[in-house]
Amino acid sequence: MNKSYFEILRAGVNTTLQDEGRPNVYHIGVPFSGAMDRRNYLISNSILGNNANSLSLEFAYQGPLLKLKNGKVCASITGDVIFNIIKKNSEIEKGECYKSFILDSDDEIDIISTNRSVYGYLSVNGGFQGDVFWGSSSIHTKSEIGPNNGKKFSLNEKIYLNELQQNFISKKIKYQNFKIEFIRVIKGTNFDYFSDAAINNFFSKEFNVTKLTDRMGMRLEGPKIENNFETNIKSEGLVKGVIQVPPDGNPIIMLSDHGTIGGYPKIAVVVSADLDRLVQTTPGNKIKFKLIELSEAERLFKLYNFETENIINNLI
Repeated sequence: MNKSYFEILRAGVNTTLQDEGRPNVYHIGVPFSGAMDRRNYLISNSILGNNANSLSLEFAYQGPLLKLKNGKVCASITGDVIFNIIKKNSEIEKGECYKSFILDSDDEIDIISTNRSVYGYLSVNGGFQGDVFWGSSSIHTKSEIGPNNGKKFSLNEKIYLNELQQNFISKKIKYQNFKIEFIRVIKGTNFDYFSDAAINNFFSKEFNVTKLTDRMGMRLEGPKIENNFETNIKSEGLVKGVIQVPPDGNPIIMLSDHGTIGGYPKIAVVVSADLDRLVQTTPGNKIKFKLIELSEAERLFKLYNFETENIINNLI
């Protein structure tokens, strides 16, 4: 029997396969990777009854145009995404996020764009096929690790699916992406390097999200944040969400594909509960930071996990 796959008729912007990432080799310099918006990634697989770590197709801004070959598949798309299903008889159906839908052989799915957000996720029942590298099938393009030779997908390539499951049960979930007033942070390891004036600027002023933003990091522009010591420090380990301040005084937030060490002073770290909403902030928008204690960050993370599980368990 021929394997089922999607033929890429338009690659879209930064289309890659992602799962929950590879946290167990960080100590030897291998980036974490994984889905940028963890909650939307998990929901897309849960709608289809997939394992939590199943591979999904992540896209940014404009998504791909895909044609299904050799099979019938149940799929779902999550995020704030505009898409159409083009049946093989040329009939066009408007897509609905957070709801499973059926694709027959030679049907196409046209992921037109994200809407006031950045990332979206396409999942299929049984998951996408991808070799495992160091415990994960996530693609990390900078180091060329993962399926597709560690590269984002291009025109005319094929994305293979695992063996299809035939339990095509329609499922949907009630979920709405929403923004929060502040991005909450805890103190970074070099918080004391910064003057009172710099810290006041960091928490009282707004920052613009620039176009220099991708899976590695988010560059901000705003009031210059100066430190009291040498601009650079001895390189040390980084985590997703840490905010470094380079010589120009404009903060950089490290994201899923960030390097494992960095030598700029670290003023703060975005709490895990706010990372999903942060990465969906489009260039040109403004963000503002709010300082909280570590104990509150831990409470928020537990609440985030509880809310995510509750969303997943309320499929209809």
